[in-house]
Amino acid sequence: MSLWIYVDGKYVSKEEAKISVFNHGFLYGDGVFEGIRAYGGKVFKLEEHLKRLYNSAKSISLEIPLSREDLREKVLETLRKNKLKDAYIRLVVSRGEGDLGLDPRKCPHPQVIIIAHHIMMYSEELYEKGLEVIISSTRKNIPAALDPRIKSLNYLNNILAKIEANIQGASEAIMLNKDGYIAECTGDNIFIVKEGTLITPPIWVGALEGITRNVILKLAAKEGIPTKEEPFTISSLYNSEECFLTGTAAEIAPVTRIDKKIIGEGKVGKITRKLIKNFRQLTQIEGTPIY
Repeated sequence: MSLWIYVDGKYVSKEEAKISVFNHGFLYGDGVFEGIRAYGGKVFKLEEHLKRLYNSAKSISLEIPLSREDLREKVLETLRKNKLKDAYIRLVVSRGEGDLGLDPRKCPHPQVIIIAHHIMMYSEELYEKGLEVIISSTRKNIPAALDPRIKSLNYLNNILAKIEANIQGASEAIMLNKDGYIAECTGDNIFIVKEGTLITPPIWVGALEGITRNVILKLAAKEGIPTKEEPFTISSLYNSEECFLTGTAAEIAPVTRIDKKIIGEGKVGKITRKLIKNFRQLTQIEGTPIY
C-alpha cells in the first residue's frame, strides 16, 4: 500500500509527492517544521507542537495558509488515511514557490506538507546500554543571528556537527555555544544529573525549547527530583552522574560515554530509567485521539 502524503491541499502517493525546484524551502531552507509522535491511536502533545509551529512561522513572517483548527484536522486525517496508530509525523510549512532570488515577497503561496510514517532513531540495544556521543567542534549559531526557538528548515549547522559524529563512529554530537557552554545536540536537548539534581541548559544558551524537554522537567518535578535550567560546561558533562538526550523522535536516549569517557558508572542511571518509564507510560494515556 502506498504512503499518502498531504501536499498543498491534496493527498498524493509517496511517488507523486513533489515540490517545485523553485520552492524556497528547497532553495534556501526558508520555512518551518515540526516532528510529532502518535502512540496507540493518540497524537502526543499535538497542541504544543502546533503552537510552536505557528510561533516559528510568525517569527519569520510566514503566514500558514490554514487555521490551527484546520491544520490539526489535516494532521489527524493524514494518520487516518494511512491507517496509522503509532507514527512519526513531519509537518512542514515552506515559503512556497518563488524565483531564484531571496526575496520572500516573490513567494505568494506558502506550502503545507504532512508526512506520517515510522521512525527509529536508535536501536533498543542502545536504549539499554546507552549511547556513545562526542562533543562537536561546530558551534551553535548565536541566538542574535538565529533565535533557537525558531524550528526552521535550515539545519546545516546541526548537520555539520552530525557529520563529525558519523566520522568518529558516534551516535550523536553535543554542540557548544560561542562561550563554550553546552547548548544541545544536533537534534535533541540534553540533560545531566549532578548530585541528584537534573540539569538542562536554559534556552538562552542556544537550545531549542523542546516539547519532550519540557515534559521531562514536569515528570521529574512530580517524582520529587530537583531540577535546574542553568548553563554548564564540558567539565560538568564529563563528571556528571547521568546523562541523557530528549527529542520527539529519540524520546529519552541515555548516554554512557562522551568523547570515549565513561559517564557515571558507565550504565543507564536510576533517574534516567525512572524518567524513561514514566515518559513511556504518559505517551500511552495522553494525547489527541486520531479515530
